[in-house]
Amino acid sequence: MRVLAFDGRMGASGDMILAALLDAGADPDALESVTDALEVEYRIDAADKSGIAATAVDVVLTDADVDGGNDGHDHSHDENGHSHDHDGDHDHSHDTHQHSDEVPAEGHGPHRSYLEVRDIVTEMDLEPAVERDALAVFELLGEAEASVHGEDLEDIHFHEVGADDAIADVVGAVALLHDLGPDRVVTTPLSTGGGTVTMSHGEYPVPTPAVVEIAQRADWSLRGGPVESELLTPTGAAILGHVADGVDSLPALDLEAAGNGAGGYDLDPHPNVLRVLVGSAESGGELVEDDIAVLETNLDDATPEVLGGLHDTLADAGARDVSILPATMKKSRPGHLVKVICKPADRERVARALAEETGTLGVRDAGVTHRWIANREFETVTLEIDGEEYEVTVKIASDADGEVYDVSAEYDEAKAVARETEVVVREVIRRAEMAAIKPLRSEHSS
Repeated sequence: MRVLAFDGRMGASGDMILAALLDAGADPDALESVTDALEVEYRIDAADKSGIAATAVDVVLTDADVDGGNDGHDHSHDENGHSHDHDGDHDHSHDTHQHSDEVPAEGHGPHRSYLEVRDIVTEMDLEPAVERDALAVFELLGEAEASVHGEDLEDIHFHEVGADDAIADVVGAVALLHDLGPDRVVTTPLSTGGGTVTMSHGEYPVPTPAVVEIAQRADWSLRGGPVESELLTPTGAAILGHVADGVDSLPALDLEAAGNGAGGYDLDPHPNVLRVLVGSAESGGELVEDDIAVLETNLDDATPEVLGGLHDTLADAGARDVSILPATMKKSRPGHLVKVICKPADRERVARALAEETGTLGVRDAGVTHRWIANREFETVTLEIDGEEYEVTVKIASDADGEVYDVSAEYDEAKAVARETEVVVREVIRRAEMAAIKPLRSEHSS
């Protein structure tokens, strides 16, 4: 399994993630979809941080007429902080790597709503997987801000994380990750730094409220220090919150590449860099670890119609699986136990949907953190029966090394073919699964 591991001991910001991925060998051409859509460019330079050679990335404006205003937000910064992009309530100047004739995008340009940012990303002509992950990062950012400010997601207006430089950081980081193509992304505990940051409502302790909200939804853990500065920004936290699993220490890797992404400030004696390692992890044919949350509730008054519709309505909210089990409630009343599997970032939305659909007064978080699953692919096979061709979808399950251990034809499609051809369903399923297995056997034997 190819693993990309972030070393979180100096935190992370959007520009540091970009720089680390480029330093590890990601193709800069993957960023063209961003520069084609926004009036920005990525300036990529070499940097030295406490004797460590690193790559630095700055997002600069290509339109000299862009308004340099920032809606009155203070952009000064504690001299110890490193360059980063985050909510405009914070103050943050940039220890620039830019050339003297370039205008940094940070602090310039419009501040947008979550819905406006989502529209910009969907119009970027991105690869579907890149668009999906970029939208998920901004949804995570939006949910965190909505929680902090007590607003609905659709009503949230981003400040700096809605400006062009933050969009460039998020979409660019996701595009570079997909270019490197790891099977799994992990991060060690992320350092937050310490001290306080100035926001429009006063001074707040590090980690900032948005980072705390994101961390609650993420799989990885936080740790304080090692300096009295803000090291983990909301943008960096949101990117890693979506893409990375948490690990206690760097995994054993047959190393292929490494990269150092420079922060904007010198924090001697600590090298202000985000390190990333890419390599093959030892694998013994195990299944794939999948981060999940399990929600459950007891019902004693739900109608069959409500229970029957839960699978579809909860799936629309983000549920991956829904189970409804008979149960005996207090006073021997018949009831049901509803168990729902979802991604950690979706737990609040799924819990709300479960409560609204059933009227339950409480939804429990079962505390499950992950499950072991197969890699799943779907292949459409063609069967010839009495001179006619019919298509059936077959699900192919494999372990982390790609070894196939199960194939399963979709029953509803097989049943439709059986009705039309008068061949028994069991025989249609057998033929479809054999048709899927045959090329797999040929690949294995070769």
